[in-house]
Amino acid sequence: MSSYALRLPESLKLAAKRIAAADDTTMNQFFVVAIAEKISAMETAKFFEQRAALGKAGTAQRAWDKVGASTALPDDNWSQ
Repeated sequence: MSSYALRLPESLKLAAKRIAAADDTTMNQFFVVAIAEKISAMETAKFFEQRAALGKAGTAQRAWDKVGASTALPDDNWSQ
């Protein structure tokens, strides 16, 4: 494990402290999770960009065309 001195505006520090306390965690854990979430989002976007580059032009549209414009079936609904 390594450490890194982080400089951030007072307003962000106060918000992070408030949210971490409400979540019953430390600010350090809050920052670690926030950084991990950001890395995950960026790497996921990169993954899909790379996958899209491998695809053939028009493939996605042909898939959507197969869906059609049919309405949902009567029993196909969300229940709560």
